[in-house]
Amino acid sequence: MIDGPSRRTMLAGTLAGLALPTSAEAATGLPPRPNIVVILADDLGWGEIGSQGQRLISTPNLDRLAAEGVRFETAYSGAPLCAPSRCALLTGLHAGHGTVRENPEGGPQLSLTDADLTFAELLRLSGYRTACFGKWGFGPERPGQASHPNERGFDEFFGYITHVHAHQYFPEYLWHNGAKVRLDGGSYAPDLFRRRAVEFIRQAGDDPFLLYFPTNLPHSPSVVPGDAGPYENRPWSGPNRRHAAQVARLDSDVATLVRALREAGVAERTLVLFTADNGPHHEKGVTPELFDSNGPLRGVKRQLYEGGIRVPMIAWSPRLRPRVVEQPVASWDVLPTLADLVGVPVPAHLDGLSFRGLLTGDGAPKHDHLVWNRPRKMQAIRRGRWKLLRFAPHIAGAGPEGRIELYDLSTDPGESRDLAATRVELADELTALLDDSIGPDPRIPYGLKTELTGGQVVVTLHNGSPVPWRKVQLSLNGVRAHPVPLVDPGTAITVGFPTPGAGRITARARFTSDGRSHAFRVRADGRRGRAPASPTSPARRPSPAVPPETPRPQA
Repeated sequence: MIDGPSRRTMLAGTLAGLALPTSAEAATGLPPRPNIVVILADDLGWGEIGSQGQRLISTPNLDRLAAEGVRFETAYSGAPLCAPSRCALLTGLHAGHGTVRENPEGGPQLSLTDADLTFAELLRLSGYRTACFGKWGFGPERPGQASHPNERGFDEFFGYITHVHAHQYFPEYLWHNGAKVRLDGGSYAPDLFRRRAVEFIRQAGDDPFLLYFPTNLPHSPSVVPGDAGPYENRPWSGPNRRHAAQVARLDSDVATLVRALREAGVAERTLVLFTADNGPHHEKGVTPELFDSNGPLRGVKRQLYEGGIRVPMIAWSPRLRPRVVEQPVASWDVLPTLADLVGVPVPAHLDGLSFRGLLTGDGAPKHDHLVWNRPRKMQAIRRGRWKLLRFAPHIAGAGPEGRIELYDLSTDPGESRDLAATRVELADELTALLDDSIGPDPRIPYGLKTELTGGQVVVTLHNGSPVPWRKVQLSLNGVRAHPVPLVDPGTAITVGFPTPGAGRITARARFTSDGRSHAFRVRADGRRGRAPASPTSPARRPSPAVPPETPRPQA
């Protein structure tokens, strides 16, 4: 069991314009296949909202969500900086296994690939309408490549593709799907994202939707339209005043999105999950010490001390009862949680665990250990109350042999007393476990794919889950193949269908897993060909092998 230290008493707030349920109205849990809204703040410290103890910056809307929803006291990001943290959130793998393990300035930044399965791809397979508005954070800046949001599960994308472009709050262009949208340089990008997200919510129909809203607030530079509002006359530096205004705008944007859910009549069947990608920044004149941005925790962005990776996390829905969760969770738990909520088989070999039971009060599996990895710089592991950090040679003051630090978080959440020299055996044990936890991507192919080849549409279903799929039937534009009684984990079936006429093609897979019925759907562009006829018989074949073992990144 991993036990987390307690935090300050939760503060009440006001949420202007939102009618939240009274205790008599609170329901017992989420409906099946809820709408999902994931809001990701950029560089928001664990202590920068009122429900986490913030005193100088007013965040009444987030505070009320925390008071009315589920507040996670010990939530962790996937990394202490942007790109690897977002990779962990989207894919369910920590940075010791994920495709993207570093930011561009730390070395060559890898992009997401066709081997990656994001929570958007998973939900879209299950019939969800999906959108991403804001900062994607992975390059290259080119449509049609495997790392583009449209290729990784999002029906619609509007925002920045790359990490660096997202530093421009008044950009000259943004991307809408595969095309650049030219701007006049006078539009504040977070406002554009909020407006498009509201439009997307207003278009809600009977089909469930996923809205991923990775705003770039309050990342540096500290830029807001006009002055700093209520913070303009505070006796702080200009960057600090504007940073406070950025956090306040983030708080207001969250309220606008929740209000849009209410007005669209879908709030009762929607889960809102709010979190951040890493700890507070101290860039371009912002001083997190002024705001106590990390509370009692040590460290900030780019560091693997608690202040660099502990982040706010709030889950809200009118269907949830208010509660505070002490059990640690990590951003790589989001994908399996969403799969669990919408009833999709959870992919095998993920690092994440579903925390659905923590939302409803039923309890959820606990991590044996949590891992963070910054190749060539530093690594960390938490097991139970113990946390070990390993620094590479000449990093953060380490000598030529590097440095190991060990902390007991149950008595020292601020990581001020290094016990590595007195608990040598424990430090060695955790170091070995850390080494074993870092290596190649462990996943196997998952999902439904189509390919136009040889005058056929080849439809392939990969069982990338840990359990068998039974009574499997593939179809294309309503033409069904013969059913297959069983597809084992790690294997796939393939059916070749004659190419239909021009227009869209829709491939479907229906099957049962763990006694539940499932339906996957993939739509693609068709091409002219013969009218559909009886498809060929399905062929069983193993999925492609997992990539061979590669050397473990070492600190």
